[in-house]
Amino acid sequence: MLSSRLTARCSSARVLGAAVAKNHTIEFTKPSKDKSGKATLIPSAGPDVHTFGVLFEIKKVELKALDKAEGAGYGYERHDGFSVIRSSDSDTVKAATYLANEARAELRPFDWYLALVVAGALAHKLANDHVDNLLAVPYELDADTDRQSRREALEALRKHGYFDHVKLLRR
Repeated sequence: MLSSRLTARCSSARVLGAAVAKNHTIEFTKPSKDKSGKATLIPSAGPDVHTFGVLFEIKKVELKALDKAEGAGYGYERHDGFSVIRSSDSDTVKAATYLANEARAELRPFDWYLALVVAGALAHKLANDHVDNLLAVPYELDADTDRQSRREALEALRKHGYFDHVKLLRR
């Protein structure tokens, strides 16, 4: 959801606004190559559980690059007809999202990865309850300070004014 992270991957990315995935919840249970948990949406147990997110417009020519960055075919599958409700006008629209093929409840996101999600939610002024739920997610400190994805994430966070990502998670 953090704009600078997405535009680094897809320069055409343009924010359309907030949206809600009805009857879905966010989990950080998608297995990653780095052994941490990545975000995925799953159907919620109750009818009144929804997850907020951000709609972006991306040129079709950049979808392959986004698929590669997101790991499509390696634990995630892109779903192009995923229904969300646009916050600006309550219209239901179809969007692309990446959903995990497998979930492992014991996984935790790395600190920097969760900070990206929280920063994106804050940047787009998503619901306070949603931000609070994200801040309650248990995470692991990434001991590999040389990890390329960590370095890239911290750079994206700095572009949004977050110079201490762990402090962000303790708001």
